[in-house]
Amino acid sequence: MRIPPLLVSGAAVTATAMAGAAATDPESDWYQSLDRPDWQPPPAAFPIVWTTLYATIAGAVAKAYNSAPEEERAALVRQVAVNLSLNAGWSWLFFRSRHLWVATFGAAALAISSLKLVKRAGRHSRAAGAWLVPYALWTCFATVLSADIAARNPQS
Repeated sequence: MRIPPLLVSGAAVTATAMAGAAATDPESDWYQSLDRPDWQPPPAAFPIVWTTLYATIAGAVAKAYNSAPEEERAALVRQVAVNLSLNAGWSWLFFRSRHLWVATFGAAALAISSLKLVKRAGRHSRAAGAWLVPYALWTCFATVLSADIAARNPQS
């Protein structure tokens, strides 16, 4: 029995979201004490943005997988696995390890991985590639935000 790609990608994205959420604590005293830029989105924006992005990632990955030739599917799956690992890992680097520059480099790796995912998915489905563009842009924004927070808080 073949499991539908949307079910697999949805489960992978859900696991990523849960892993990241397990590490994230924006109400912690440590996070609240950080000097953050005025241009950071309000806290309520993050769950809305990430829920939308995760749903889009799941759909785009399934569409790209379904459109990819059989011999290219494994490479797509590997790239998605790396990307989702980097995605969940950022929360652990930032909120749990509290190493802000390390988290910034993790965010940069995620942004690069997301841009590569746009390219790979777009090779198999223009629509899937286009659906991933907001995710790649958000991860680039998150990298800049992480770097700004790290620069403002050298003690962390």
